Amino acid sequence: MAIAMPESSSSSSSSTTKRQKQEQHIHQQEEQPLIPGLPDHIAQLCLSSINPCLLFSISHSWRRLIYSPSFPPFFSLYAILSHSHSSAVIQFHTFDPISATWLPLPPHPPLHHLLLRRHPSFLSRNLSVQSVSAANRLVLLAATTHNLSPALPRPLIFHPLTKTWSFGPTLSTPRRWCALGSLGPTVYVASGIGSHFSIHVARSLQKWNLQNPNAVWEKKTELKDGRFSREAIDAVGWKQKLCMVNVKGDAAKEGVVYDVAEDAWKEMPEGMLHGWRGPVAAMEEEVMYVVDEAKGVLRRYVEEEDSWEEILENERLKGAEKIVAWRGKLCVVSASSGISVVDVAAPSPRIWSVRLPEGFEPVTVHILPRIPAGF
Repeated sequence: MAIAMPESSSSSSSSTTKRQKQEQHIHQQEEQPLIPGLPDHIAQLCLSSINPCLLFSISHSWRRLIYSPSFPPFFSLYAILSHSHSSAVIQFHTFDPISATWLPLPPHPPLHHLLLRRHPSFLSRNLSVQSVSAANRLVLLAATTHNLSPALPRPLIFHPLTKTWSFGPTLSTPRRWCALGSLGPTVYVASGIGSHFSIHVARSLQKWNLQNPNAVWEKKTELKDGRFSREAIDAVGWKQKLCMVNVKGDAAKEGVVYDVAEDAWKEMPEGMLHGWRGPVAAMEEEVMYVVDEAKGVLRRYVEEEDSWEEILENERLKGAEKIVAWRGKLCVVSASSGISVVDVAAPSPRIWSVRLPEGFEPVTVHILPRIPAGF
């Protein structure tokens, strides 16, 4: 009969010595100055001007620095994801572009209803999940329950820098299939459908300032009709205006522009409306981009000519459903291609893909400050 022999004392001693050396090496690295000859607070000022991607690959001490509260926060991708082959509820993840890793966000507070992407009775149809980013926060405002009713009586908010969830003020009418957008720290919601269709809700416009802790939803000038309650649409914040159309894709549509300063709705310029053939986003609320979802063409809006200028055409952009813009880059969500990034600030715009967690598909994306170390 074979008898298992105990591990030799020499082998055990060797393993312990190796582990002690590794711990000692890590401890020595932690004690080393960031830049020899400089106090750490001066070194931090020097290193904060360098691309974090370079710092991450050079040393462990610099890698720890870029995730510390004292280092200027770089921006990360935040995504609402769903399982590819199920009717599971949505999930929240963040993608760190420096380490190229996905992490789930901390659990959000308990909700009264599950937030569904697909319904067991309608597997071929995706349910709307509407969110927006404002004041460096992710705001989820509209989703659907298992009984096809509005799921959120008040916004669900994630604050990346504090890694915390909270709730916003209660909506006068929880809704879905609404128009959702932001300008600066202010979130706007227009139209939509509550538990039942109401022309009052379909014509409504309300705003809420995230930076005011005592703010509530404030009513603004209503739409002239309820034609913008047909789909879940984006109200694109651009030059202190909200621009939106009533249906998605390449179909004939109507467009309106809300002027914040005048609190008034106006007709959308003809050229802007004509080229609105897919998802639209505005870079820093100044330059609008559209992806022609049928042709896979990215275009930029030229206000002076009321026309759209072609930038590039790529197969990955076909079927685009969502687009976000920030600091010279566009993130495009497509059911067939996942998440693609387009660098429109480069002399020759280039495109690349972001690998998703296995088994997931993107619902929408946002660009927000990275989560600090210790998450």
